[in-house]
Amino acid sequence: MVKTISRFVCQSCGSVFTKWSGRCNQCGNWDSIEEEHTQTALVQKALQEGAKGKQLPFVSLDGDIELKPRTDTNIQELNRVLGGGLVSGAAVLLGGDPGIGKSTLVLQTLASLALSGKKVAYISGEESIEQIRLRAKRLGLEKASVNLMAATNIEKIIASVDALKPLDLLVVDSIQTVSTDTISSAPGTVSQVRTCAHELVRYTKGNDISLVLVGHVTKEGQIAGPKILEHMVDTVLYFEGERGHHFRILRAVKNRFGAANEIGVFEMQTDGLQEVSNPSALFLSDRQADVTGVSVFAGLEGTRPVLIEVQALVTPTTIPTPRRAVVGWDSNRLAMVIAVLQARYGMMFADKEIYLNITGGLKITEPAADLAVAAALISSATNIALPESCVVFGELGLSGEVRMVSQADIRLKEAQKLGFIQGLVPPKCKGGNKSFILHSISHIKDLAALFANSNHKQVA
Repeated sequence: MVKTISRFVCQSCGSVFTKWSGRCNQCGNWDSIEEEHTQTALVQKALQEGAKGKQLPFVSLDGDIELKPRTDTNIQELNRVLGGGLVSGAAVLLGGDPGIGKSTLVLQTLASLALSGKKVAYISGEESIEQIRLRAKRLGLEKASVNLMAATNIEKIIASVDALKPLDLLVVDSIQTVSTDTISSAPGTVSQVRTCAHELVRYTKGNDISLVLVGHVTKEGQIAGPKILEHMVDTVLYFEGERGHHFRILRAVKNRFGAANEIGVFEMQTDGLQEVSNPSALFLSDRQADVTGVSVFAGLEGTRPVLIEVQALVTPTTIPTPRRAVVGWDSNRLAMVIAVLQARYGMMFADKEIYLNITGGLKITEPAADLAVAAALISSATNIALPESCVVFGELGLSGEVRMVSQADIRLKEAQKLGFIQGLVPPKCKGGNKSFILHSISHIKDLAALFANSNHKQVA
């Protein structure tokens, strides 16, 4: 016997309630609870009557392992982020801001695989066939054998894909536009996204088809829909960058078949996304010598070392609450660095506005950038430039001590490859060759002696 059940679901966090209310008690959002109707069998009665499932056998950890084959996408930056290529039967969730280039990236990937003899399909729920063809013509990919379809019904999508088998890659753009007839709520709601994603993942895993789901993001930058959507898939990728900037960063925040936090760097051009094989050289290409408030941070994104320019501007102000503006870094961490400089270094910022910028559109999350930010702030406040051929990295503690960071040798090797000859590093840090000069910074006060050194130039 099947009956219709009515329930109230929060469209922000997915919490379920028995009655409607104006505010969700779990996430605190207003007007996010909507009524949804689902058809379900009376399983609870069967459970109450003591129905039992079939027993399944347990196995040991030791056993034969069958490695899933990987498909080379012919896009090396994408292969790096995925851990070596697309895994057969794996599900990938790709999120990013509107207009950042998600559809361009998946179309280039589909065309690259199609030109290499793979069978691929592109399901679009947002754009018409004509719009996709126009984009393909603009990118010079119109000759690629990509199977296109514009559809939003999950039952019709799975039936159409099943008739197309065997298939190597299926792309659904986007999962928020797909809906099922078994749920009466609108497309994009928590129930629709969860159910449709589950059906697609279940079908592709059972048929060894690689799946890419394109997802919308909220204004906070998180993928829209229930959090369980990220748990369902094997890999979660975020496409980052400013729409007014030509750099794009593809970042893996979850990967069951590779390293998390790995990044791939692309450059948006008129003919599509172009790979950037050496992002450090590109991020530093416009760097000028003897500029105050600038330091070069030797960072690590996943397994890739990246050298990035950190820019700081400290300027006097007369307003009671000075402004703190940050682009590409955590504003809370900047507040901590400022507090440490005031308490442990003796530099006051109460009457100064501070602006911090990470060039290239990259967002830094690792604490190893603390020392580079502190050095840039001191350089701007004292009007003394750091040496042009110097890199900086190190984590800053609240007592002013500088702590060691992971894989310092890889960071220094990348700096040496790009022509840097010295570095401000934490104590006991080793790396580089004999010609590479390491300035050991054990406390934030040690920077005072370095800025007083004659090698630093006072800029007028």
